[in-house]
Amino acid sequence: MRFGAGLLALAALATGLTACGNSGTDSIADKAKNDKKLVVGIKIDQPGWGLKKPDGSYGGFDVDVAKYVAQELGVPESGITFKEAQSANREPFIQQGQVDMVVATYSITDERKKKISFAGPYLITGQDILVRADDTSITDVESLKDKKVCGAQGSSSPKRLADKFGAEWESKNLTQQQGYGACLPLLENNQVDAISTDATILAGFAAQFPGKFKLIGKPFSEEKYGIGIKMDDKAGRDAINTAIEKFFSDGSWRKALDANLGEFGKYFTAPPSVERY
Repeated sequence: MRFGAGLLALAALATGLTACGNSGTDSIADKAKNDKKLVVGIKIDQPGWGLKKPDGSYGGFDVDVAKYVAQELGVPESGITFKEAQSANREPFIQQGQVDMVVATYSITDERKKKISFAGPYLITGQDILVRADDTSITDVESLKDKKVCGAQGSSSPKRLADKFGAEWESKNLTQQQGYGACLPLLENNQVDAISTDATILAGFAAQFPGKFKLIGKPFSEEKYGIGIKMDDKAGRDAINTAIEKFFSDGSWRKALDANLGEFGKYFTAPPSVERY
């Protein structure tokens, strides 16, 4: 009897340890509901999307999306901790658990879906080109063949140009910075001829510096912005998708676009369809 009781005690202990060890596999939906806290990765140098203000607060369309989704998951704004996520570290941040989700002009791609899960999309845009306001030599993507271009490390945009023009062009003509905000001084000071990434990001920069830059306005890709979470969290993905659909239907999507993008908000006439998988 004592031996049997000992086995039962050990079994109970093992079960308890296993339960504790599996706590890290809980869905983001469970964490939000139980803890009322989330860590969200955002850009902090992209006007209109994710920008850290002088007072330390954050603003932009992605920030509004993150706040709305968090609220729908049960987390008040006071329970959100924003963490800077650069293009190159978004997947590692999610995989390492440094953030619970990433809302940072994050294009859904098949390659990225091998490492993390995506909810959304909550907006569709395309890769475009930003140049100095007085530059008439660049009219479309083909014009970049003999030009110096700046992009962000870890972004899919520079890779698209490198694939198009080849390795030699990449080594001679492509400059990559930690973020697109770091590309602006290079463009302004004639160290590069253009910045190329999503039209939405470029429009934000153009709006911030009226008269200095212009958007070419000829997108040459389709970029679907999604919310990144850890791999195989289907429950979390479904919960976030439901929140995004409500964001569309109750008018918050339109309101947030107009508030953050101003005149550029009109280019987005209708929200996309959420892709559940």
